Amino acid sequence: MSDRFQRIRPPGDEHERLTCTECGFIAYENPKIIAGAVVEVEGGVLLCRRAIEPRAGFWTLPAGYMELGETVEEAAAREAWEEAQARIRPDGILAVYSIARIGQVQVLFRAQLAEPGWAAGPESLEVRPFAWDEIPWDDIAFPSARWALHEWHRTRGKPLGVPAMNPPEDPRGTRPLPDAGL
Repeated sequence: MSDRFQRIRPPGDEHERLTCTECGFIAYENPKIIAGAVVEVEGGVLLCRRAIEPRAGFWTLPAGYMELGETVEEAAAREAWEEAQARIRPDGILAVYSIARIGQVQVLFRAQLAEPGWAAGPESLEVRPFAWDEIPWDDIAFPSARWALHEWHRTRGKPLGVPAMNPPEDPRGTRPLPDAGL
């Protein structure tokens, strides 16, 4: 942004906004939407070991930023393809998490494979299914991935109801994993 933009509180607004001092244009800064899925495979879940930062080398769910022009469900399916080379069929929304510390809203689906197969995409070092008791909990990349895995396990084999929200101990999504350094 040029020097003409300053953080000011526009009349009638409660927040400081990045505002053009010449024309009054307000450049709103809003949270980013993340879409992803807990994909059930072989009685377990499909996890991706990240090839990129943040948290390269750690395991997570196939998920990422939503693009303009796509629905949340389309974004989740695209991310599963990009990261895990997996074609998925979402069953419904498993969870919606607010991660205030990094300005994200995460919408995570519960899904099945729509066709057989998976492989590491360009953002993943490897992709593989894990049975519940094999999940590498100490190497999970993000708190929200951990929350979603627990929600998947809790609702496994049951109809989805109201999507899960942040856990009571982290209602704003501000607490990183102890070893995350985020």
